[in-house]
Amino acid sequence: MNISEVSPPEPDLAPQIAARLKRNSDGLLPAIIQDATTREVLMLGYMNDQALHLTMTTGRAWYWSRSRGEYWRKGDTSGNVQHVVSVALDCDADTVLVQVHQYGPACHTGTPSCFTDRELPVTGTNSSADQMKEPDA
Repeated sequence: MNISEVSPPEPDLAPQIAARLKRNSDGLLPAIIQDATTREVLMLGYMNDQALHLTMTTGRAWYWSRSRGEYWRKGDTSGNVQHVVSVALDCDADTVLVQVHQYGPACHTGTPSCFTDRELPVTGTNSSADQMKEPDA
């Protein structure tokens, strides 16, 4: 869907929300996308004010493509739609958490999450079991 075909209830992001946002130098916020049911992190995208506004008012997740320089709505090409459940700012107001009901894989590679089977080895740290122990007094 082309952004010109969308008519959100309000033309712009509410001023009280826009004033809180701490965008990067390109006017973007990282958007962490999380499955609302499982809490699994599905992907990371970027939103400008208009993409955030569309996400909050249309019930679908919208992003700004840094490589293509255009808006895109998740699922319009792939059919793997994200229905928005909630949107929250982090404590610094420089990152958005969008909880969604994901239909189909979230990643363009066809995996459920963009982080599926991409774990890197962690060395030089204690095991998680060791970290849970109380330190010696």
